[in-house]
Amino acid sequence: MNMEIRQIVLPLLLTCFAAIFTVLGSLVSFLIRDFKKTYLNFGLGLSAGVMIYVSFVELFATSARDIGFFKANIAFFAGILIVMLIDFVIPHEYIEEHISMTSHQRKVLASGVLITFGIAIHNFPEGLAVLMSSLVDIKLGVSLALAIALHNFPEGVAISLPIFYATKSKKKAFWYSFLAGIAEPVGALIGLLILMPFLSPAVLSFTLAFVAGIMVFISFDELLPLSYQGGEYHISILGVIIGMLIMALSLSLF
Repeated sequence: MNMEIRQIVLPLLLTCFAAIFTVLGSLVSFLIRDFKKTYLNFGLGLSAGVMIYVSFVELFATSARDIGFFKANIAFFAGILIVMLIDFVIPHEYIEEHISMTSHQRKVLASGVLITFGIAIHNFPEGLAVLMSSLVDIKLGVSLALAIALHNFPEGVAISLPIFYATKSKKKAFWYSFLAGIAEPVGALIGLLILMPFLSPAVLSFTLAFVAGIMVFISFDELLPLSYQGGEYHISILGVIIGMLIMALSLSLF
């Protein structure tokens, strides 16, 4: 029985380890004293680069390999459609109506909330992946957790920068990142307690493509248009490229 407990606890701890890096990424906002719009433009570009790259190179590619290109595309565009409907049904004014902000700050806040939503959903299946791989082979689980931890750090930055810019509150930037990060161990727990007996590799692969669609829509509909405001196009594109490079390096290391 003790061996069984150890086999369960360690995979859960690995998901918590990966989740912590989302929170650590949010601490970047604590280091910024004089916030300039160029920081925001770069941060939004960075987050778009991270989300676009991981969506196509990791999530969609894995899904297409496991369930086929056609089914992966169905899941991908279903994700886009769902988040588009959410964006239409829940207008940004609903989120911002009691907050005293400029129009641009409100748009940035809404973008930050959507980033948090997208990354939290992205972290949910990651928690399941770390859990299941660790139960099969703990070395594989450790490698996957380390790779995801590297992914999560820029995701924490991606969440905290727009939230901090819009609200000027480092505490809110921290808590939004925490909420996105905690989705990882929560996903693992749900997988352990409820989904494991029913979850098939095909269902998980379908979910990965679905999440990829959500993240791509957020990147093109929210992040990139906002990052171009103020005419700092080169700063935004630099952020996109660096975000993609970070993800490429983290994937190649593991």
